[in-house]
Amino acid sequence: MKRFLDNHFKLTEHKTNVKTEVIAGITTFLTMAYIIFVNPSILSEAGMDYGAVFVATCLAAAIGCLIMGIWANYPIAQAPGMGLNAFFTYGVVLGMGYTWEAALGAVFFSGLCFFLLSVFKIREWIINSIPLSLRLGIAAGIGLFLAMIALKNAGIVVANPATFVALGDLSQPPAIYALLGFFVITALAYLKVTGAVMIGILGITVIAMLLGHNEYAGLMSMPPSIAPTFMAMDLMGALDVAMLSVIFAFLFVDLFDTSGTLVGVAQRGKLLDKDGKLPRLGRAMMADSGASMAGAALGTSTTTSYIESTAGIVSGGRTGLTAVVVAILFLASLFFAPLAGSIPAYATAGALLYVAVLMAGSLAHANWDDPTDAAPVLIAALAMPLTFSIAEGIALGFISYAAIKTLSGRFKDLNPAVILLALLFAFKYLFLG
Repeated sequence: MKRFLDNHFKLTEHKTNVKTEVIAGITTFLTMAYIIFVNPSILSEAGMDYGAVFVATCLAAAIGCLIMGIWANYPIAQAPGMGLNAFFTYGVVLGMGYTWEAALGAVFFSGLCFFLLSVFKIREWIINSIPLSLRLGIAAGIGLFLAMIALKNAGIVVANPATFVALGDLSQPPAIYALLGFFVITALAYLKVTGAVMIGILGITVIAMLLGHNEYAGLMSMPPSIAPTFMAMDLMGALDVAMLSVIFAFLFVDLFDTSGTLVGVAQRGKLLDKDGKLPRLGRAMMADSGASMAGAALGTSTTTSYIESTAGIVSGGRTGLTAVVVAILFLASLFFAPLAGSIPAYATAGALLYVAVLMAGSLAHANWDDPTDAAPVLIAALAMPLTFSIAEGIALGFISYAAIKTLSGRFKDLNPAVILLALLFAFKYLFLG
């Protein structure tokens, strides 16, 4: 068995062994296992069955990890992405009024487009065509979007007819628990405690149970039925003209999230070649897109590569065996559905707020000395939480970037892709509403 694993994953060549890879896989899983609780909580608000989404989340993550590990041979784990799941529920379903079945169809088509871009090697052209400032603004905007959702779900921010938003009642248990969870998770993360997010979620859940604010539904059982969401995606409904911007948003965010994560994690693990490029990039991209299509068929939002894979890299993970171990642990998690069902929304709110902090950190890399770069960054970042839509933030970011650069006499900073997208977005607002 060891010889087979060594030959397939090239353990000796990467100066690692089975024990190290297993430990790395466990470490990565612990840092990202919070998605098992958070994803069903968010998608169920779109009207989807909680138990079915729980199963779909675990299966989609396992499929993504297996493809990434066995085929691409990278220690990079996958699961339904944060931000994209929130956009799915609050932007597409609750905001735009589409059914969750149509939203799943949009996820499937975005995964298909991603797959085709990878097959025909167009992805590098797209990635290189989008200005860094816009990428930074979009990443930060998704973080702020998650923060707004977390604050709203916990009752920390509430609606106000005069000012749109206002501070909620911080004496209420949900607000107290959410803030406490956020404080604990942030402190544990600073202290480099493995699984800080999951510890915070479970800790708040237990405290709430002990104080009588939450009910214990059990620990283990057979997995719930996936029937309510399995193959429920509405492909025809996703082809509505207005859904094109949604499909683009899913595709765009996943493309840059995945490419950034792959390069960042690979660089940390010294997996780049002598030219600074990632070998087997096409396979890694197709693993991501394939998992997204499979996830849509199962009943969950876009599956993407997780930056938390860095934790496994630090623990010594260097091959796809690490990702395979993560996949096995996600499959084992299927039997903990009662525990997942016991997690209240305010327990995951603190986790969302912490993830928001990490994503908003991209603002530090923006060029604030150049207003033609800084302004589009801020517009894209602010538009997402204030319009409650990632798609609108992306659109306004492109329009403002093209307009400001043109009016500033910096037309040379633009490329055909940016100009085309800016014009398409402007046409949509002006003539399609």
